Parts: sequence; structure tokens; C-alpha cells
Amino acid sequence: MPELPTDRLAAVVPPEESLVGYLLRLSRPRFWLYLGGPVIVGVSYAANGPAELFSPLAVALFLYFTLPANVFLYGVNDIYDADVDEHNPKKDEGREVSYRGDGAVAWVVAACGLAALPFALALPPLGVAALLGWLALSVEYSAPPLRFKTTPLLDSLSNGLYVLPGVVAYAAVEGVAPPASAVAGAWLWAMGMHTFSAIPDIEPDREAGIRTTATFLGESNTYYYCVACWLLAAFVFTLTHWVFGALLLVYPALVFGILAVGVDIDEAYWWYPAINTAVGTAFTLIALWVMLYG
Repeated sequence: MPELPTDRLAAVVPPEESLVGYLLRLSRPRFWLYLGGPVIVGVSYAANGPAELFSPLAVALFLYFTLPANVFLYGVNDIYDADVDEHNPKKDEGREVSYRGDGAVAWVVAACGLAALPFALALPPLGVAALLGWLALSVEYSAPPLRFKTTPLLDSLSNGLYVLPGVVAYAAVEGVAPPASAVAGAWLWAMGMHTFSAIPDIEPDREAGIRTTATFLGESNTYYYCVACWLLAAFVFTLTHWVFGALLLVYPALVFGILAVGVDIDEAYWWYPAINTAVGTAFTLIALWVMLYG
């Protein structure tokens, strides 16, 4: 999803001072499809015909994982990172809002998490497990006692949470698990994506005393870690189909391009919502082509 400049965002949503306006900004609109997109992909590959693409459950899952789920995920993150974010340049630049400590916000964030639970009534056991796994990782990535984001490697590994909405959606439509190679490949992709996005935060995190995979490895080695994750993701995806593996090669190629040209990582980071949307769209179009003509 392309980034909305601050002035354009202000023109189409309520002001940040209002509760609704603040919550919309807290939900990181430019990243909505990081959770909503996997639902689209999961439904596209599970559906046996166009009607299943728009089943009530599929539509409800997409709507939930597009806005309420992002309010929950990033709300928990901002609540427990309030002190750390004082050193975060993303907040200073106005690209993300800082947690304002409003009790009403905490209640809305909690309600958005609880809103996921009714889906369990309509999901098969695997879908329920994936949904509960997503809720648990969404909380414990940021919150004590586990706070995965402060432990090198676990911060990266736990970000497979972004894959789980796709597993939930696939199970909701098909009633079974998606191919293990697809889930594993997507999980490795998410690990690389999370750690790549942490590169601009290396210095702020060090100043705040936060240990992450990126702060542990340092900037240069973190690039290699991300390339390794993405190359392995591409290989694992080929076990599902070689076309999927080929699509994933765009990520290591981009890293080498960024390093070769000398693009500032602080700017390159903001390209990735659009890049990820393009790759996700390609995955979805392949599924639709197979459904209609395969």
C-alpha cells in the first residue's frame, strides 16, 4: 500500500487530536495490507470458485485484519514502547504518532483484540489455533513477560505473526492447512522483512537499550541476514511452485541494488509497503488465473 503523505492523510481523516483520527494514525495505514494482504492471498488459493472469494467469512476476516487488527497490533506496540519511542526518528518526523497515554485508547486497543475471538466460532480447529497464535504473538512481541522484540532472533522469528492471517483465511475457506512449504517460506520472508525494517532503528534502539537482531548484528551483517532469510524463503517456496520462489528473488535483488547504488536505508524502508503490495498482488493474480483458467 503506497505511503500517504502526512498532509494528504490529514485531508481525508479526522484530526489527530480526535480519538478516531488518532486511532487511524496509530494503525499505520501504509501497513494495513501487511495483515489484510495475507488474507486475500489465503482466500485466493483456498477458493474453488469466485463465490468463495466473497463469502461472508472471507470478507469479515479481510475487514478485521485490515483495520481492527492493526489498531490492536500497533496499539499494543505503542503502549509498551512509549518510553523507547522518545528516541525513535519515525515519531519525530511525523510519519507515526506517539502514544498519548489516553485510557480510552487502551480500551479500544483491547476491544480490537477481543473482536477476533468470535471468528473462532466459524473456524475449523486449525484456523482457531492460527488465530490464537496471532493474538498471542501480537501481544508478546511487545508486552512483558516475553517481549520478543527485545531478544535477538526471537524478534525476527516472532514476526511470522504476519503470515498467520493468511493461514486463518485459508483454513476458513478450505477447511485444511495451506501447504507447509508455503507457510514456511512466508514465515522466512516475514523474518527478513522485519529485520530489514529494523535497520533504520539500530541507533535509536541502542540509545534506548533495546537489543534486537539488527542491533546485535550491526547494519552490514543485518543486510546479509535479510538476504539469507529471503533466499531461503525463495528456495522453500519452490517446493510449492517454482514461480513463487522466483517472485521472492525480488527481495535479495533489491538489497544488492540498495547497497550498490548507495540508497539511504531510512528512505528505502518506506518503499516496501508498495513493493510488498506488488508482490502480494502477483501472488493473488496467479491464484485467480489458476482458478479461472487452470
